Amino acid sequence: MTGSDYQHTVAERLMRYVQIDTQSDPYSTTQPSTEKQKNLSKLLVDELKAIGIADAELDEHGYVYGTIPATTDADVPVLCFCAHVDTSPDSSGEHVKPILHRNYDGSDIVLPDDNNVVVSTQNHPYLKERIGDDIITASGLTLLGADDKAGVAVIMDAAQYLIEHPEIKHGRIRILFTPDEEIGRGVDKVDMKKLNADFGYTLDGGERGHLEGESFSADGVNITIHGISAHPGYAKGKLVNATKIAGAFLAALPRDSWSPETTSDKEGFVHPVHIEGGAEKTRIDFIIRDHNTAKLAEYESRLEGILKETVTAYPGARYEFAVKEQYRNMREILDQHPKVMAYAEEAYRRTGLTPERISIRGGTDGSRLSFMGLPCPNIFTGEMGIHSKQEYVSVQDMEKAMEICVHLAQIVIE
Repeated sequence: MTGSDYQHTVAERLMRYVQIDTQSDPYSTTQPSTEKQKNLSKLLVDELKAIGIADAELDEHGYVYGTIPATTDADVPVLCFCAHVDTSPDSSGEHVKPILHRNYDGSDIVLPDDNNVVVSTQNHPYLKERIGDDIITASGLTLLGADDKAGVAVIMDAAQYLIEHPEIKHGRIRILFTPDEEIGRGVDKVDMKKLNADFGYTLDGGERGHLEGESFSADGVNITIHGISAHPGYAKGKLVNATKIAGAFLAALPRDSWSPETTSDKEGFVHPVHIEGGAEKTRIDFIIRDHNTAKLAEYESRLEGILKETVTAYPGARYEFAVKEQYRNMREILDQHPKVMAYAEEAYRRTGLTPERISIRGGTDGSRLSFMGLPCPNIFTGEMGIHSKQEYVSVQDMEKAMEICVHLAQIVIE
């Protein structure tokens, strides 16, 4: 597909994009959750227009839309490529200093700004498969932001290639860059009528060859424990400390199961992610995950049972238990549209890869887009060690993902 004379732009793009801080904020009520996400989005609009995508635009909610025009008069489905611009709140994304390690030799990568941060094959076995590749990391003080700026760079490179090669026959292709994916709000304000696509692919996966057509189903649970406040000097027989109740409740959760640190593969979990408050009122936020949607209600019932038993032991205390749906397993929709996965598998094969269908222990924008009428599996970009200072990505993985996008454009018209 891409000739030997084509100079990929993914590495150069990624190393520029990650230097723009786009961290999202789960406790913000605005859309997008942080205005700084638009700094990258504005740049992307300018770059899309510069390569010939005249309708590129950034809307008030932080979404970038653009169209690669069709090069055929044939009536073919409209394809969408999607990636998110925000980075995780789990690790700093400010002042990222990307480093390109050419021709990786398999040795430990000791990051220069903090020598305690080491990217090694011991901690990251996939690195063994990328010996000889060019690897990009951060400097040790921040995450890299390849999740998902690698996906953004891949789509931008594919768009440039397709615009520069009008001899490649393809239908209309829509581009969508979203904010706030990392905090579960990535498609809250997407204008599906404006997007006007038939199916799509997110570029937000990990290992080369992986094709993700199944995700967790996810709920959030917000628990508020109400105690009784009293002056500590005169609290005997009066004070009911909500913080202590919260501690007892968390201590009552299973230690050897039912948590991210004790589960793998298709096992679900219940995970406390935030706690705040004081003696009178303490709030705990949980995320609930399983590939089987029906199990979420079981988990929530069990969790509330543990909470109720704990709070009952503290006379005068009470609690609130609120469940909010976050996203659902994309497979429930993709199984109804088998061609969408089949197209991707054929594109993988045309790049010399054997596609491997895997289940995500997480979710993507595609999980929700699938239920909004846009069946949307997830394609790899090579982003690994995500949400941490050990994050890295292979340049060659990104280039291979870009080739898959170009093949997909052609396969749809075929």
